[in-house]
Amino acid sequence: MQHRYSTEFKESIIKKMMPPNPISVSQLVKETGVSDVTLYKWRKDYSNQGIAVPANPNNSERWTAEDKLAVVIETASLNEAQLSEYCRSKGLYPEQVNEWKTFALTGYQNSHQMKKKKTLNQQQDKKKIKQLEAELRRKEKALAETAALLVLSKKCQAIWGESEED
Repeated sequence: MQHRYSTEFKESIIKKMMPPNPISVSQLVKETGVSDVTLYKWRKDYSNQGIAVPANPNNSERWTAEDKLAVVIETASLNEAQLSEYCRSKGLYPEQVNEWKTFALTGYQNSHQMKKKKTLNQQQDKKKIKQLEAELRRKEKALAETAALLVLSKKCQAIWGESEED
């Protein structure tokens, strides 16, 4: 039997899962009668929409990177007073959010540095490929010249016979 739940009901349940006083999924199953599978799906759906609904709301340091990034995004436009209010409602500290923001930016900077390094490596690889191709062409020419000399030598032997020096 499949139930249809209103958006308002889902949101009220999701809010109960969020800090500062989160209720566990097992407790919500007992209180609401909604299956744990459904509750986990709702939490995942909200998380995919960029709304931080951490699996472990009691320990914000164990939140996933996605949840932390969602908090950073949600708070990006807030002033200090608004950030403090947001943090109180989520059971966080403004210092944590600022630290997560720094980590997010550092990650971006690291990815930028990695991209630069990758580009440099690609340039070095192209240069090495050009060198190897030039060496290959030189060796192919030498091989062709040697093969031509061998054919010419055999033709000479066929025309004039074996040399007396052999």
